[in-house]
Formats: sequence, C-alpha cells, structure tokens
Amino acid sequence: MSDLFTTPAALPDKPSPREPLAARMRPLSLEEVAGQRHILAPGKLLRRAIESDRFTSLIFYGPPGTGKTTLASVIARSTGSRFESLNGVESNVAEIRAKIDQARTWRDLRGETTILFIDEIHRFNKAQQDVLLPHIERGVVRFIGATTHNPYFHVNSPLVSRSQIFQLEPVPVDDVIGVLERALREPERGLGEETVDADPAALRHLAEKSDGDVRKALTALELAVLTTPPDDGGTIRLGLEVAEESIQKKAVVYDADGDAHYDTASAFIKSIRGSDPDAALYWLAKMLHAGEDPRFISRRLVIAASEDIGLADSAALRIALDAHHALEFVGMPEGRIPLAHATVYLATAPKSNSAYAALGAAMKDVENGRTLAVPEHLRTKTRKKLASASGTEDEKLQYLYSHDYEGGYVPQAYLPEGRTYYSPTEHGLEKRIKERLDFWRSQHQE
Repeated sequence: MSDLFTTPAALPDKPSPREPLAARMRPLSLEEVAGQRHILAPGKLLRRAIESDRFTSLIFYGPPGTGKTTLASVIARSTGSRFESLNGVESNVAEIRAKIDQARTWRDLRGETTILFIDEIHRFNKAQQDVLLPHIERGVVRFIGATTHNPYFHVNSPLVSRSQIFQLEPVPVDDVIGVLERALREPERGLGEETVDADPAALRHLAEKSDGDVRKALTALELAVLTTPPDDGGTIRLGLEVAEESIQKKAVVYDADGDAHYDTASAFIKSIRGSDPDAALYWLAKMLHAGEDPRFISRRLVIAASEDIGLADSAALRIALDAHHALEFVGMPEGRIPLAHATVYLATAPKSNSAYAALGAAMKDVENGRTLAVPEHLRTKTRKKLASASGTEDEKLQYLYSHDYEGGYVPQAYLPEGRTYYSPTEHGLEKRIKERLDFWRSQHQE
C-alpha cells in the first residue's frame, strides 16, 4: 500500500491499520485540525486562501507536533491537488528535479496541480532552495515548506519573498483533549474498537504534558491503551497513573487558577522572604514542572526584590528585572536558568521592607487624614511669580538649593507638621542609608 504522503495521485481516505495512531488520526479536513484558530478560523487569511484555492507558496513554522505536515495534506485534499513530499534532511537536488518533472507531466497531461511539500525546508542549502524558484514562478508546483526555525533567518530570502509565512502555535490543552476523545471514539482511524474507560484527569494529563504537541499526546494514548490489560468485563481502565507512565511525566497537583497555584506561589515568596534558597528552589521547580507561566514567576521575583529586600540590597531589583528580560529573550526551557539565578540571589540577600512600609504609612495618611498643601517655597517658580504679583508671597519662605551647600544638604522643611515615615534598618546596605539619614535629621532638628 502507498504511503500516506508519497501517493502520486489523491491522498487515501483510509489509513493503514498498521500505521501509528498519530498517523491514522491525521485530519482529513480543516474542521478536524486542532488549534491554529488564529490562522484557520472562518474569515482568516489562510482559511480564505484555501477555500478559494488562491495561493501559490506557503511556509509554516512552529514547534513539533503543531500540525505543519497535517495542514499541508489537508490543503491538498481541500484543493483536490496531488501531494508530493520531500524531507530537507534526506533529499537532494536530483530528487527535487524528479518531483518537479512529475508535476509538470501531470499538469500537461491531466491538468492536475501538484503540491510539493518539503519538511524541514531550513535543512536545504541555498542551491537546493534555488532549484525551486523558477518552477514556483511558472506555476509548475505549489510549494509548501515546513520548519521549526524562523524562516526569515533560516530560509533563503528569494524563497521567503515568494511565500506567505504562517506561524503555528502549540495546540491548546482543551483542543488536544478533544483529539484524544475523538481517537477513543473512532473505530476505523482511532481506538474505537477497544472498550476504554478513560479518566478525564488522565486525558488532561496527557494533553498538558504533551506541551501542545498532538502527535506526542496521541502516541502516549496509544501506548497507554495497548499496554493496559482489560478487566474481567473487557474494559481497559485508563487512569492517571497509567497516563503518567505513558508520557513519562508525573502529574503534579497544581491548578493554574485555584488553591494549589496560589499556595505554591505563596510558599515560593515566603521562602525567599525567609532566606531559604533550598525551599525557594523547590517551589520554583514545582511551578515550572506544573506548567506555570514563567512570566508570572518573574513578576513575583520583581515584586519580592522591592517588597522584601528593598534598600538592604538595591541590586536585587536589577537582578530580578534582568532575569525577567532574559526569560523573555531566550524563552523556555532555558529561561528557567535566570529564574533560578534570581531566586537564589533574592533568597540569600539581606532583607528590608522599610521603604514599602513607609509608603504604606504615607498612603494611610493620604487616605484617612487631612490633605496637606504644598509649602510655598516648594511650589513651581511660575506659581511663586503669580503669588508675588498679587502681593501674597511670603518673602521669608524661600527655597534653598541643596547643591549650593556643603555636602549637598541644607536643613529645610519639605513636609508640614514634621511627619516621619521612613525608618531604615541596619540590614545590609541600608545601614549606610540609616547613618546618613540620622545625620541629616539631626541637622534639621538643630
């Protein structure tokens, strides 16, 4: 039997039962494609191009298992085109020319259009990619390329300029679950001939741990079903433990918007505040393993750097911000490295919440007390000139420019009623701030 992706004519409607479940469950229509609503929802550009059969060359890029090959085959079905495929790792110029010659023959003899799909197009060298250009220009083939790399950096500019670029995203968890449920129902393409009682928690675990890779989820489901013996009634019980073994990742009790989420984040911050780097790293690891948004973690680190460390080590805020920017720059999984760096630094840094506490006291006075007017000598020069012209300016209250005095300091009232909010600690670098501030305040009292 011909392979699904090398059949020289139409793609077969019935896959071989000997093929893996992931291959058998490849979508046959746009409606079966999981995820990618941003490019395939009704009215979107790619959907319109496919339905109207108005496209020449396409390049899909995105993580493995997001449906690049699948989408190419669906397009061939939807447009009634022949489907020929090559792989950037294995193919050479001679094979490319042979596929193009076949396409030309089918076009001239039968008027049929051929889609030439090239997986891992970034693996082709410049000469191999350039072979395609004149035949794309003449319409001998419709080219669809797939790559896990950004084509603007890894595919030749002439080929990119002749193609529409579409980025495929990891498939959402709920969409992956839908595919798994459909695979369990369908008797011909899926596992419907087996009697399977699947725990919803098990299917969700497979979907979540597949990281948006439908192929990975289906492969794990097939392994789980085929290796689990049925009970006395002939039913295969697919529970969470089986799912964990099948995808080789343990389920962590962690709900993204429930108690486990908030409890773990709370333990993480309190461990940093309590100067326990080991505990902080454990809670960090739990959040990362459970699929927590790493940007949520980096934001918590930035907050902790000011709230719990503050002026005891002002470098902590810079390091937390650097970790956040590094995460955005390199992405995951490498982004966990700067997160660990910042976590350990913050946990082992001296602690002070004095600045945060001082702001809280000042906010309380603003909210509950009498609003204080800005003293005359601190108002803008424009306001002071207006007051002088009206004859109401108090000439005795003049603003003293600090830089005109020794040490850049001169005693002067900046706040009515002599209120004090900030009380520095002697922790870390804040000890030096306390010494300086105590001296200034003593000068003011004199």
